[in-house]
Amino acid sequence: MKAIIADDEELARRVLREYLEKEPGMEIVAECANGFEAVKAVAEHKPDVLFLDVQMPKLDGFEVLELIDRQVSVVFVTAFDQYAMRAFDAAAVDYLLKPFGENRFRTALEKIKRRTGEIRPAELSTELKNAVRPAGEYLERIVVKDGAKVHVIPVGKLDYAEAQDDYVALRSEGRTWLKQQTIASLEAALHPKRFVRIHRGYLVNIERIARIEPNTKDTWIAVLADGARIPVSRGGYTRFHSLIGG
Repeated sequence: MKAIIADDEELARRVLREYLEKEPGMEIVAECANGFEAVKAVAEHKPDVLFLDVQMPKLDGFEVLELIDRQVSVVFVTAFDQYAMRAFDAAAVDYLLKPFGENRFRTALEKIKRRTGEIRPAELSTELKNAVRPAGEYLERIVVKDGAKVHVIPVGKLDYAEAQDDYVALRSEGRTWLKQQTIASLEAALHPKRFVRIHRGYLVNIERIARIEPNTKDTWIAVLADGARIPVSRGGYTRFHSLIGG
């Protein structure tokens, strides 16, 4: 089995390395100190298991999971408290609470061996994000994989998102990025006072709306600051005016 260790703490990586090196049939193919390195390493080495820290530079553990496009067993290495760990336990193969001992590590390894290949990273990402995001806390950035590159879009620079089946087209600073995510899940992750669903297929940054123009009897057009024109449904029109207090 091929393993990748992703943790910004050298001590944590060393402990995992020492434990893994004692296990027959385990091969460490990469060690990563930040989220970008982890995404690149998974794409290059196609590991069976990823030991993944949650809080890392550049990309956190959740964002890494969003960008992995193959099956891999994920074990979180985390300092979260007991409440958060219950949420991890419901979705991840396992978690290791720092500091952990060799016996606890071996328990996680047995779970990995039983469940390798059963859990898709995209599914883990959605479940874990919904489980551990505190009430009232929303995304401040969106990560998108474009070939071998990773782009980070601050939500303040997102103009709008357009639904395209199981994808969303994200419009930001004159460019469009395609991300595998439903518009409903993106809407749930963004602050409801900053983004409004003006149409079933469009989620718009309210600060980008310059004006609303009438179109037909029950539809309107939202004209954005850059001139883009987005359809507005009756329900979307009501939500917009409720949001701005009109």
